[in-house]
Amino acid sequence: MGETTTLAVHRCRFVDYTPSAITALAFPPLPLPSSAKGKQSTSIRKSLKFGTLAVGHANGNIDLCDWAGGERDLQSSQAWVLQKTLPGPYPSKVDSITFVIRYPDDLNDDDVPSCSDLRLFSSGGGSELLEWDMDRACVRRTIGSQGGSIWCMAANPASTLLALGCEDGTVRLLSLTSDTLTHYRRFDRVKCRVLSIAWGPPVPPSPKKRAANAVEGSDDEDDEEVWDDVWLATGGSDSSIRKWDVSTGRVIDRMGTDKVRGERTLVWTVGVLGDGTIVSGDSLGIVKFWDSRTCTQLQSFQGHGADVLCLTVSPDGSTVFTSGVDQKTCQFSLVKTGSGNQSSNSLSRSSGRWVQTCSRRMHSHDVRALAVWPPYTTLPPSHRRQFPMDVAPILASGGLDMSVVVTPAALPSTTVVKVINPLSTSVDCTFEDSYHRRLAYSTGSSLQVARKARLISCMRDSGVSVWRILERPSSDEDGFAELQNPSQDSNHAAWEKLLEMDLNVHTNLVASGISDDGRWLVVSDLYETKLFSLDLDTQGHLKPHRIRDFSSILQTHVSGHTGGLAFQFTPDSTKLVMSTAMSSFILVIDLSGEKPRVLRRFDHHRLRDSIVRNRVVKGRKTDDDAEMAGVTAEVEESEDEIEGGSTPVLVSVHRISISPDGQWLATSDDRARTHIFNLDSIKHHSVLPSFSSPVQVLSFDPTRPSVLIMGFPDNSLQIYNVESRQFPTWGKELCNNLPKRFRLAHDPVLGVTFDPAHHFTNGAPRYALFWGSTWICKLSFNEAAVSGMNRKRRRESVKLAPPVAWGDESSPVDFKMITHYRPILHVDFLERGELLVVERPLVDVLSGLPPAYFKHKYGAS
Repeated sequence: MGETTTLAVHRCRFVDYTPSAITALAFPPLPLPSSAKGKQSTSIRKSLKFGTLAVGHANGNIDLCDWAGGERDLQSSQAWVLQKTLPGPYPSKVDSITFVIRYPDDLNDDDVPSCSDLRLFSSGGGSELLEWDMDRACVRRTIGSQGGSIWCMAANPASTLLALGCEDGTVRLLSLTSDTLTHYRRFDRVKCRVLSIAWGPPVPPSPKKRAANAVEGSDDEDDEEVWDDVWLATGGSDSSIRKWDVSTGRVIDRMGTDKVRGERTLVWTVGVLGDGTIVSGDSLGIVKFWDSRTCTQLQSFQGHGADVLCLTVSPDGSTVFTSGVDQKTCQFSLVKTGSGNQSSNSLSRSSGRWVQTCSRRMHSHDVRALAVWPPYTTLPPSHRRQFPMDVAPILASGGLDMSVVVTPAALPSTTVVKVINPLSTSVDCTFEDSYHRRLAYSTGSSLQVARKARLISCMRDSGVSVWRILERPSSDEDGFAELQNPSQDSNHAAWEKLLEMDLNVHTNLVASGISDDGRWLVVSDLYETKLFSLDLDTQGHLKPHRIRDFSSILQTHVSGHTGGLAFQFTPDSTKLVMSTAMSSFILVIDLSGEKPRVLRRFDHHRLRDSIVRNRVVKGRKTDDDAEMAGVTAEVEESEDEIEGGSTPVLVSVHRISISPDGQWLATSDDRARTHIFNLDSIKHHSVLPSFSSPVQVLSFDPTRPSVLIMGFPDNSLQIYNVESRQFPTWGKELCNNLPKRFRLAHDPVLGVTFDPAHHFTNGAPRYALFWGSTWICKLSFNEAAVSGMNRKRRRESVKLAPPVAWGDESSPVDFKMITHYRPILHVDFLERGELLVVERPLVDVLSGLPPAYFKHKYGAS
């Protein structure tokens, strides 16, 4: 048995970080099939890659989450991982969001649009519609509704029109063709608010029309491929659903819902299926199916005990999911009852009836949004898409409990082939039997730790709080005791709050940082970076003093706004490194003088990709800088050469790390490009080969300051030696032989930290602590242990202070994982053998919300 490692753990639950409620979800739409195919069903032979998930929050932020697996991977234990946050104006909120395809004609039928192919729109209860620039993470343009507050919106299947339901009772259409945003048409006004909206199935040109165009020799080939939007449906606040003629803007027919004691029923959500069936959910908890031709009710279900707030349709259109205030998610399936004379490609009303097949409660509070991947496209039965049966669709839901829940949602009748569960949560893939997953909070850089000063800073929407961890009490008989929140009867307080600061901001705060000695605090929204010097007064309170001319100092080196996306102080707290939000610069700032000054501006992340030896090298101009085998040569270009090249690209640099000796700087952007800089000479050093996904974790090894550790959303690792400009052999062995439990953990790696004790202990086993939202993993970094990983493993007993038992006599030295803490916001060492774990239990978060819906049933146990 080897040496025992014991750690004192500060289990911090006093940090009042509160994530924002989820109010909207959206997946990208799929391109419409070519209408020239006639009455042939669209069949997607290969499995689609997974699209970006947009998550709208009540504080105005929108999170963009990408699939953690590769493009060809049908399974990923980590599912969707946050890649970028679009900060909303302060104060604001998001009520609805939608994706549209920028240029639909440029995509094939089975292509999945990427963020560069998409446009993102959102509304937040006001009269303005926002279009977002997803590359720069800011608002691209706004347009007024001309009809008061926007209650709902929906894009047509062709991504050419956007319909808005307004406060004044009108539906307004906005034209989106050729990447524009203009008012197109206003429908007739009704005496109620338009609360929900959905487009009917488009109509392809008839064969006669195509033949006529061919005879006339029309040069306009696009006329043959235009899908005509005929009608749309809206739900109102006057107990009615209306069917509208798109060409005239007039009401075709009106359908009335149930009322209780004469009070108006609110139709919160509507949907339309490919055969024309209209689905509605209202404030009475009733889900109704309507015939759009006769505008009569087909079926009605009292599926919910309270308001139905959202619904979505499965990819093939045979299942409808609804949810709302009562936290239940109900599944309605179409059961075929006809004689079988109908075409196999069509779902006719006469051939089946709707049945409520399942209901599950996966949330603790109101559910506000539902979305399904692959998305459903409202197409007529003759052009209905057929997806592969061997991959289960994924249902995403979100609400007031602030977490996105993803669930496999295969049909109960899917028994012909073995169905793959993309989430790897269970063998069962049906909605009724499968296990759901709760995605981690999106904290970003909200939590920062100053080791020497023993401070914790927490960033909120418009403010910052700072706490101090007091010195640990004397050790007890067992070594070190775990420090938790002091109880009311405790005589010893383990922490104290030093600072509570609210700022005047234009958007929600984006990033923050605190120096290791606690002297400097930096925060930024999208447009301005604020730097504060912190002084401790005689009463033990922190006094912030703002550096007033800091923005003007940055302005001379940055064109436009001075906001930052990421900050990192050097270990001696004499320099600050930041990445700018709107211009993708890396700035090195000296803080040791009378006032801050910019030492150097690096433009390397603004370079476009180039072709080197028949391979794409991201962010390079010449081929003498990088060898794709892993060895990179020194960069000699000047900034003038960089600026004189092609048009710069704007990226988001979210990851910055500085080596413990202050010599090396590593930066990584959302295009998976990582650059290395030398802070001693303040020059660019090298660029790494681009990886398949952006870096999630970036850190240097304290015992070997030239070794860079990179973690990725799929829990894979890469280890790079900065000085030798290569990937060491022992690092490749470690990365290729990671434990299966680590690689398949259901939460992505969020950070890595190292015990400072190994700076001073010669011969002690080196290890790193990787952590995710629900786990902490100890991984050995001993070269000898790594080289023998596939052979006989050495054994040692390692434990984390009681009650955390980290390993036993049978545990291998190279790996151990614990799941005692959850959900974890941050993990770091304060000093030798003293670990800080910041938790934010879901119970504490939900305690600040209003009580959830509950209806007692008489006689129920």
